[in-house]
Amino acid sequence: MTHSRRSVLRRGAGIALAGTAASLAGCSDTASGGSDEFDSGYAAFFTLHDWANQVAGNHATFEDPVDVGQLGHGWTPDGTLAADVASTDAFVYLDNPEFSWAQDLAATLEADYDTVAVIDGLAGLEGDLLEWDHSHAEAGHESEETQSHDDEHEDTSHEHGGDEHSHDDEHSGDEHEGSRHDPHVWVDPVFAADIVETIAAGLSEADPDNAEAYADNAAAYGEELAAVDDAFQSIADTAARDVAVMAGHNSFQYLEARYGFRFHSPVGVSPQNEPTQTEIADTIDLVDSEGIDTVLYDRFQSSRLADSIVENSDATAAVPVTPAGGTTREWNDAGYGYLEQMTEVNIPAFKRAFDAQ
Repeated sequence: MTHSRRSVLRRGAGIALAGTAASLAGCSDTASGGSDEFDSGYAAFFTLHDWANQVAGNHATFEDPVDVGQLGHGWTPDGTLAADVASTDAFVYLDNPEFSWAQDLAATLEADYDTVAVIDGLAGLEGDLLEWDHSHAEAGHESEETQSHDDEHEDTSHEHGGDEHSHDDEHSGDEHEGSRHDPHVWVDPVFAADIVETIAAGLSEADPDNAEAYADNAAAYGEELAAVDDAFQSIADTAARDVAVMAGHNSFQYLEARYGFRFHSPVGVSPQNEPTQTEIADTIDLVDSEGIDTVLYDRFQSSRLADSIVENSDATAAVPVTPAGGTTREWNDAGYGYLEQMTEVNIPAFKRAFDAQ
């Protein structure tokens, strides 16, 4: 059954959501029988959930289907999510294969439930997306190969699986290999502002009575994102060191492109890669030759690889950073949103890693 369209902002139809069409059809009376008032929606993961609520203000409430401690890309929803989303007014997502479940859900909503505003945050950013090559050989490790510290690091190459969330689980069953677009565009506060504006435009089209409020909320939030942009630029301008070590896969390519940061990773960009003993040894040599004091690691992975590099080098600390694709229980309890993850976690860590004033 097709209902009258409220709003669609998207790049194109995804793949049909297998196994949910019948479930949605069985819930169609519920999904279409609610109030005409625009007041609820879902967003595909933590950051979009935060932004959608910032833009909506007191006019609508968005839910995040992804549990605390997990990330939205590579995630697998349960069998009721499609029906739950179809009973609300909006779905905000990123049209990227790393969020294939969200692509599939968006396609199903657009085909059968046009009362739901489907808003693709990447609309208009297609030409700005960076390639994300999953092959380890193409990962781009900056240091030259040196002698292997096999005896010192014999157990470290398999120790960077997550304690709270594993990126290996995140991509299990993913049949797409090779080069694709890096989904972590949201770590760049400039692109973040673009996505926030896209969300505001989508909500305004779906709920024109409150369009002015959505635009005002997006503009106010954009000013806070501009402050994050200024902070990252200040780090780039005052950095005494031109490279930082990331002991884990590199989710910060967009910051490298925006600000000229350089992150060396023994893993590369793919969470599926395992560092070799030579790559770990090269990283330790880089730490010592560059006088690096701080080794960074992804908060959503284990710190074991970072701790091992610190123990076997002249560095003194392993410090967490966040790709802002999810939240921890600690951060959730403290009320951290995207801005807090940037200002309270990443900016201080980058200042220390790049020795910025």
